[in-house]
Amino acid sequence: MQAAALPQLREELAVHVGPTGADGAPTWTLHDPLRNQFFRLTWAAFEVLSRWHLGDAAAVARAVEAETTLRLDEEDVDGVVEFLAQSQLLKPDGPRDVARLLAIHDSQKTAWYTWILHHYLFFRVPLVRPNRMLDAVLPHLAWLGSRAFRLATLAALVAGLFLVGRQWSAFAATLVDHFSMEGLAAFGVALGLAKIVHELGHAFTAKAFGVRVPTMGVAFLVLMPVLYTDVNEAWKLPSRRKRLLIGAAGILAELTLAAWATLAWGLLPDGMARSMAFTLAATTWISSLAINLSPFMRFDGYFLAMDALDQPNLHPRSFALARWHLREVLFKLGEPVPEHLPAATRSGMIVFAWAVWVYRLVLFLGIAVLVYHFFIKALGILLFAVEMGWFVARPFLQEFAQWKKRAAAIRASRRSRLSLGLALGFVLLAVVPWSGRVSAPALLKAAEHVSLYAPAAAVLGTVEVAAGAQVAAGAVLARLDNPDLLHRLDQVERRIAVLRYELASVAFEESFRGRSRAIASEMEATLAERAALLRDQERLVLAAPIAGTVTDLSPLVQPGQWISPREPILALRAGAVIEAYVAEDDLSRIQVGGRGRFIPEGSGEARAATIAAIDHSAVKALSDPELAVPFGGAIPARFDAKSLVPDTAVYRVRLDLDGTIAQPIRGTVHLEGERQSWLGRVFKAAAAVVVREWGM
Repeated sequence: MQAAALPQLREELAVHVGPTGADGAPTWTLHDPLRNQFFRLTWAAFEVLSRWHLGDAAAVARAVEAETTLRLDEEDVDGVVEFLAQSQLLKPDGPRDVARLLAIHDSQKTAWYTWILHHYLFFRVPLVRPNRMLDAVLPHLAWLGSRAFRLATLAALVAGLFLVGRQWSAFAATLVDHFSMEGLAAFGVALGLAKIVHELGHAFTAKAFGVRVPTMGVAFLVLMPVLYTDVNEAWKLPSRRKRLLIGAAGILAELTLAAWATLAWGLLPDGMARSMAFTLAATTWISSLAINLSPFMRFDGYFLAMDALDQPNLHPRSFALARWHLREVLFKLGEPVPEHLPAATRSGMIVFAWAVWVYRLVLFLGIAVLVYHFFIKALGILLFAVEMGWFVARPFLQEFAQWKKRAAAIRASRRSRLSLGLALGFVLLAVVPWSGRVSAPALLKAAEHVSLYAPAAAVLGTVEVAAGAQVAAGAVLARLDNPDLLHRLDQVERRIAVLRYELASVAFEESFRGRSRAIASEMEATLAERAALLRDQERLVLAAPIAGTVTDLSPLVQPGQWISPREPILALRAGAVIEAYVAEDDLSRIQVGGRGRFIPEGSGEARAATIAAIDHSAVKALSDPELAVPFGGAIPARFDAKSLVPDTAVYRVRLDLDGTIAQPIRGTVHLEGERQSWLGRVFKAAAAVVVREWGM
C-alpha cells in the first residue's frame, strides 16, 4: 500500500539556528514572516523538516534513522505534520486543506461583544517605524554600551546610595512631601520619560545585535496606555545571552537612569533641579523593580524568566501542569501529564502557576475596584462586572466545564468522594452561623480620672500620700507654699491693723474724723483682699475631689521644688470601664446588657464585663490614641487637624466591670453577639454596597 504524500510547506517560512536546550540538545527556530510568529523546533522536528522533500512519512522516518542517532517512526512524522497543520504553516492543496483552514478561521470568529471585550482589555496602536532612525542614531550612542560607561554607572549607583543613606531622613521626608496633586503629576511626567528610555533601551540593544525593529507604539491595557517596542525578531538570534540582553535592556536603561538621578539628588542643593532628580529616581526605581521585573504578568520579567530558564511559553505550560495536578489531587483521574519534565522542574512550574493565579486574582480585583470608582456610575458598574466576570469568574467556570466533561470518571473515583466531603465541610463552615463572637480593639481604663495641679506657681511643701494609696473624698493629698502669698497676706494684716487704729481714733482725732468714710471704705476693701488671699492659701492644700487610687505621682517631684500650674502633681483614678470600638458591620449584632470578655495585650488576666452603652453615631475622632495604628493599636487612623480620624466607620461601646484600674491597658474585647455565618456577612456587606451606591 502506497504511503500518503506529505503536504507542501509554505514557501516563505524560514528556519534559524536556535540556542542549545537545557538538556544539551540543539534547537531551531521556525519563522512565519506573514504573522511574524516564531516556533521552537526540537532536533527531531528539524531533522524531519530537513527531509521533507522525500515526500512521505515512512521515507522521512527511515532517512532520519539512517543518517542520525534518532529513532523515529511514521507516527512521529505524522505528529510533526499535525503541528504544522494546526499552526497554519502548510500550503493549502485541495478541498480538504481549504476546509481545514475555514474551520480554523471559523473557530477564531467571535461575537461583536467579545471583540469589544478583548479590545477593551488590550489593543495596540503602532505609532512609528523606527528601524531606519535607529540605524542612523546607533553609532552616536554606542558609548552607552561600553565597559567604561557601565563601570561609571556602577560607581554612580554606589555613590548615590551612600549619599541617600547619609541623608535618609531628608529623602524620606521628600517622598512624603510628594504625596500631593503636584507631586503625583510630577511622578506621571517622570514615569513617561522613564518608559521612553525603557523602550529605547530595547530598541537600540536589538539594533546593536542586528535585529530589525519594525514598530514602536502604545498598547492599552484596560484603557491604561503602555509603551511597547516590537523586538519579536530577537527569536532569530541563536545566542540566549543576546536575547536576555535585549529583554533586560529596558530595565537596565531605567536602572541606569535611576542610578544617575539618585547621585544627582545627593549632590544638588535644594531646589527645582534636586526635586526633579528625586522624582525621576523614585519613579524609575519603583517602575523597574516592582513592575517590570515581575514574572507574573507578560512584562519584561516574564520574558527574561523564559529565556533564563529555557522554558518557552512558561505561563500556558505551567497553567496546564497546575490544572492537571489539581485534578489529580482532587479526583485522582490518572490522566497523562501534559508534558514530561524532571520532577523538580514540574513541581516548580506548578508552584509558579499558583503564584501567578493568586497574583492576578489580587491584581484584577484591584483593577475592578479602580475602574468602578474612576468612571461614571453606570459605566463603572459595567466595567466592574466585566473585570469580575472575565478575569475572576471565567477561569473558574472554564475549569468547572472541564470537570463536567469528566463527570463519569470523577464519579467513579474514590478520591472524589473525599474531595466532595471536604468541599461540603468548607460549605458548612461558610454557611452555618457557628460563632456569634464579635471582637473589637478596646482600652481598659479608670471610670473616673482626675489630675491635680497647683492653683498657681508654688513651692511643694509635703506630699501626704504615696502612689497606689486608696484615699477618701476630701482627704489631704499635698500641701503647697507660696512665699509671695504669705508676704502679701502679712502686709494686708498690717494694713488692717492700721485702719482699725484710725477708726478707733475718729472720736478724739480731728484728722481721722474728716476722712472717716474713706477709712471705712478702705477697711472694707482690705478685708475683702484678705479673704481672697486666705482662699488662695486654702487652695494650696490639695484635697481629693473623689475617692480613688493615687496614680501618676512622679518621683522627680520633691518637697521644696517650685511647681508650675501646668504641671500635674498626681492623679486619682476610680472604678474601671472598657471602651471598645466596634466595626459598623458588627454593630447590629450586639446589644446593651450583652456580656463581654476583655483580653489584655501581651500577658494578663482576662476580665468579664457587661455592655452598658452603645453609640449610635460613628466616631469622628479617637479619644484614645493608644488604639490607633500610628501608636501601635489596631484601628487604622490618620491625623487631620491635629485629631486622629479613623479610616473606617467604628462605633464606641462602653462596658462596665467590677474593680479599679490604675493604668490604662490596651487589649481586645470579645462580645457575645448574634450568630452570623461568614457567607451571610459577605452577602450583607455586598447588599450594603449596592444600597449605598444605588441610593436605595
